[in-house]
Amino acid sequence: MKPAFAFLILPLLLLVAGRPVAPAAKSPKEYFRLQVFYYTSAQQEQQLDTYLQQALLPALHRQQLQRIGVFKVLGNDTATEKKIYVLVSFNNLQQWTQLDERLQTDRDYQRAATDYNNSANKAGIYNRIETIFLKSFSMAPVLQAPRLPGPKEQWVYELRSYESSSEKRFRSKVKMFNEGGEIGIFRRLGFNAVFYGEVLAGKRMPNLMYMTTHANMEARNQNWKNFGKDTAWRQLNTQEEYKENVSHIDVTFLKATAYSDL
Repeated sequence: MKPAFAFLILPLLLLVAGRPVAPAAKSPKEYFRLQVFYYTSAQQEQQLDTYLQQALLPALHRQQLQRIGVFKVLGNDTATEKKIYVLVSFNNLQQWTQLDERLQTDRDYQRAATDYNNSANKAGIYNRIETIFLKSFSMAPVLQAPRLPGPKEQWVYELRSYESSSEKRFRSKVKMFNEGGEIGIFRRLGFNAVFYGEVLAGKRMPNLMYMTTHANMEARNQNWKNFGKDTAWRQLNTQEEYKENVSHIDVTFLKATAYSDL
């Protein structure tokens, strides 16, 4: 039997034998938009909170976009320029590309966002917005809400950014998380990861980002101590194919706002 005919006939033979052939299942995959609102004054912060809580999040929920994360930087009070992070997950690229148009035709959103849209030109609600767009890792395809003990106000969200000096080294680090098993180690040690993502568009590339969650800072420190001495991690970290695949790391500690879904 020629290979081409075998390819066509084999599913029929399996069906006759009482073994139905299931179509190949597609793995779920999400995309993440991480927006960083930069601002300076307490008035801007209050206006941003009002806009996000009363206008943007309700509008996103009406678009069936749930699990919206809104975070502020720990120790933000002493910084000259402050930041608010807004994390949105999308099931597909179409949801993302259509979002702005749908917001423009959402009358409730437009009404709630009046002050935001009509803010002063040179002293607006924010100084600027940075947008980072990501694709989820294959071994962590969907965003996960943290499951932690204790009050949410004490939770520490740790956002990490790993840059690589070449696309090849970047792919090595992504593989280290997926096939290498680094995600599994984090999961086993209770890091409560919210997402892992490859940066598709942003000012720092090639780059990956991920966010873990901890009951408090003491728990966070202990989790990383456990990670550092974990046998599986030590074995993984010494493998030749994964050496020198990260050139720069940024770590940001965040806290969720009261109105955040996460």
